[in-house]
This record gives sequence, C-alpha cells and structure tokens, in this order.
Amino acid sequence: MTTENLNELHAFVVVATERSFTRAAARLGLSRSALSRSMSMLEARLGVRLLIRTTRSVSTTAEGETLLTTLAPRLQEIDETIASIRSRKDRPAGSIRITSHDHAIATALWPRLLHLLKAHPEISIEFSVDYAMTDIAAHRFDAGVRVGNRVDKDMIAVQIAPELRMAVVASPAYLENRTLPSVPEDLTHHQCINLRLPTHGGLYAWDLEKNGTPVKVKVQGQTVFNTTGLMLQASLDGMGCAYVPYDLVQHHIEAGRLAPVLKSWWPRFPGYHLYYANRRHISPALALVIEALRYRDPGKPAGGRRPR
Repeated sequence: MTTENLNELHAFVVVATERSFTRAAARLGLSRSALSRSMSMLEARLGVRLLIRTTRSVSTTAEGETLLTTLAPRLQEIDETIASIRSRKDRPAGSIRITSHDHAIATALWPRLLHLLKAHPEISIEFSVDYAMTDIAAHRFDAGVRVGNRVDKDMIAVQIAPELRMAVVASPAYLENRTLPSVPEDLTHHQCINLRLPTHGGLYAWDLEKNGTPVKVKVQGQTVFNTTGLMLQASLDGMGCAYVPYDLVQHHIEAGRLAPVLKSWWPRFPGYHLYYANRRHISPALALVIEALRYRDPGKPAGGRRPR
C-alpha cells in the first residue's frame, strides 16, 4: 500500500467520523475541495461508493460503514504504537554492554549501577570481565573501563573513580622467619603471586615508585592468576606477596590477616575511566549509565558537562 493510499484511508475515517467535509478538512489541514477530490479518488479506486453526500451532512453507505468499522480501530492502534515509540525515544531503556577489570566492576560500577537497575527496570546491563584493552566497537560493547584517560581519538573518557593506589601485601604466616623486603629488588628473593594480562603476553611487572622514582620489578613465584581476587586469596593463604589495589586489602591489613610490604613504594595511578565512542547522539540508557558512574571529587564543586 502506498503512502497516498494510507493517507486517503485515514482521511476517509476522519470524514466518516466527523460526518462533515468542513470539520474533517479542518482536522486534516486540507481544503474542503481537496478532501472531497481525495474521497472521490478513493471511491473510484475501490469501485464502490463509500459516502452519501448532502448539502448539510455526510453519512456512510453500507460498504463505507464496513470499511470504517474495520479501519478505525486499526488506524488508532497504529497511532498509539507510533506515539508509544516516540515517547520511548527519550526514556532510558535497552541493553548496555560494558567490558571491565573485575576490580573496577566490584568497586566502581556495581555499587552505583545496582541502584540504577532497580530504579529503571527497562534497562539491562551485561558486565564482561576482561583485562585487555578491548576494542569496544569491534566487540560490540557500549563502553569499557581502563585506568587513566588515554583513549583513541574517536573515544571519550569519563573518570568514574578516584585515583588508584596499589599495595604489596603478604600474610603474617608467610613473612614469619623471612626478612621483610626493604627495597623493590628484595622482592626477587621472595615468593610472589604473579598476574598474567592478555595485553602484556607475559607476566605483569610490578610498578613501584618512591619520591618520583619509578621502578619495575619482575617477580617469581609458584602461582600465576589472571584476576586480582584470586591473587588476594592466594596471599591470604600464605603463598607469598601480592600486588593488588589497596582498597581490596585495607580491611585485611587492619584485621591483621595481611601485612603491608614496601609501603613507602606503593604507587598511585589515575582512577578508572569509562570510555565510549564519540558519537553525536548516544542512547538515553547509556547516557544514564555515564551520569550514574561519573566521579565527582568531594573536594570540588558539583557540575560538569553532560555526556554527548
């Protein structure tokens, strides 16, 4: 069916409902003569008379009444569907896929997005744990998380967490009868729990820093993991020193389950950033996620740009 046919059918319903060409023409924004010609063309195309015209009113023939009874509810349903779609265009809904480090999910994403999900049941979020620098466009993710704001020029990075402090820890049971490291190089004489990252290929070298002097140390040990949670557990179990985010081990240190190692060398890094494609328009659901995650420094006044 062509657009013209649908317009004529809609016009017929309005004429039949109003029972007046004058009132129908006003509703449709047409001249009375143009509307009358349109109805004549529709009747000619169908080969039946649909309307009985008098000087004072318009009524439907039996065929016209049958067509009206069939068309009116269907056209109303179409109008309601279109109105519903239009009303949803600015309402957050749909599925969002995010790739991220497990620590970032646990500490930065989940605590805030849990509340968002409860408040917006029409939004769903898929969290994918990955330590690689994922190409979100190639893997069909809406956003990714990484440390710092260095992203490709076609990406936008939004800070979602305060600066990240790393820590070296070990259990008191492991350190018993061992000499506590005093400089990073001493770690090479200890059992250490290694991390293998997809982006590095080999084992991750521990980044340490003191008074602006950075040091990378390649450590050895009996265990290698690819998630920080398992590294932490291995350290708690006495398998050696672990290099993990401080916020993961702070309460273990305070409880005496872990002891700090080389504390004066613990480095700080820029906080986690959410990165996403630099598009002119983003979905309302993604915009809501970005705003929910955006980090607001307690020491700075509120404000900032909304996501584009």
